[in-house]
Amino acid sequence: MTKASTRKPIVAKIDISEQRMNVYVNGHITHSWKVSTARSGYYTPRGEYAPYRMHTMWRSRKYNNAPMPYAVFFHKGWAIHGTTSISRLGRPASHGCVRLHPDNAKTLFKLIKSAGGMKSARVIISN
Repeated sequence: MTKASTRKPIVAKIDISEQRMNVYVNGHITHSWKVSTARSGYYTPRGEYAPYRMHTMWRSRKYNNAPMPYAVFFHKGWAIHGTTSISRLGRPASHGCVRLHPDNAKTLFKLIKSAGGMKSARVIISN
């Protein structure tokens, strides 16, 4: 982890090439989950971000009111959130958001809340 990210109790590291998220709590890996990031023609931003908004249920204004349970918004309109397309986890399938199994999205959401909220979390996305 980068020096900046180690100061945050909760760090979600997403590896685009592996289609996997590793969650660190106080520097120790606690969870490793399959994700889906952007499919061909779409983009998932890379970089290090601070979450800025969280909703137990959000609906996409851009994509036909699609449900986004346990959404953690980290950059502009991009978020980590649960999906009903569980069979697609582990390969690119989204419009750019980071999709998780709904149970895992709920776990991440609760971890961030229990650690002190958005100011206590970082999202790191790399190839």
